[in-house]
Amino acid sequence: MKVKVIIVNAFVDGRKGGNPAGVVLDADRLSGKQKLELARQVGLSETAFVSKSDSADFKLDFYTPHKQIAHCGHATIATFSLLSQLGLVKNQQTSKETIDGNRAIEVLGDFVYMEQAKPKYADTAPNISDICQILGINESRTISPPAIVSTGNSFLILGTKTLKDLQSLTPSYTKIAEMSEKYNLIGFYIFSLETNSSNRDASTRMFAPHYGIKEESATGMAAGPLACFLHDQMKLNKEIFYIEQGYSMQPASPSCIKVVLSREGKVIKKLKAGGVGVASRNAEIEI
Repeated sequence: MKVKVIIVNAFVDGRKGGNPAGVVLDADRLSGKQKLELARQVGLSETAFVSKSDSADFKLDFYTPHKQIAHCGHATIATFSLLSQLGLVKNQQTSKETIDGNRAIEVLGDFVYMEQAKPKYADTAPNISDICQILGINESRTISPPAIVSTGNSFLILGTKTLKDLQSLTPSYTKIAEMSEKYNLIGFYIFSLETNSSNRDASTRMFAPHYGIKEESATGMAAGPLACFLHDQMKLNKEIFYIEQGYSMQPASPSCIKVVLSREGKVIKKLKAGGVGVASRNAEIEI
């Protein structure tokens, strides 16, 4: 069987960079085993498979080269940007079915927002000295204790003092994978309040070797938890956050993720993360 895979760069920054995801349309005929094999051959951090849904407008299954995951921010943005460009999204307000329930999607041309759940903060987190050792950074160069935050997927979040500190991290991927398995994390999302662009709120790096991703250039499901952390823990009293990512990678692949919080008073009730997806190329894979 030959399967067409469309590669779409999500969360592009000024129509460039972004994080590539594979998108497979009309995936109803594919088994879970076949989807995993396709994702392995595509070789990107995530591939999305679009099928018919009885409970939402579209059903999306997300696979890394190693396993299925419940949600993927950049693959969601990639998929719905593509569906919109192909004229397959009929309404601005649409939805996706996932293995973890349904989520609302808002499509504004090429710009797509995805709904995320209100933040949950874990009661316990790893010791900061252990995390700093894993990341190759001195504890004195951090601005926050590590926290585990989830708006659908769990990430460990830690702040560094400067952009240079963020860029100079030397992570132990083996240790990050071990810590991620122990605490049920997708990965580590490390940030600095110094940014490459003046209109951004944080610059970030994301390491998820437990899922076969050493470093990722845009992570929508991590930007949501970070925006909540900046609001709740760092006391940045605002509703809209712009998170940049991918600038510290070699080669750089700049991305920008917009996160909008919905609050009652100072309490976050829900949020959405969004960005633009641009199709880059097609691939045909035989399984």
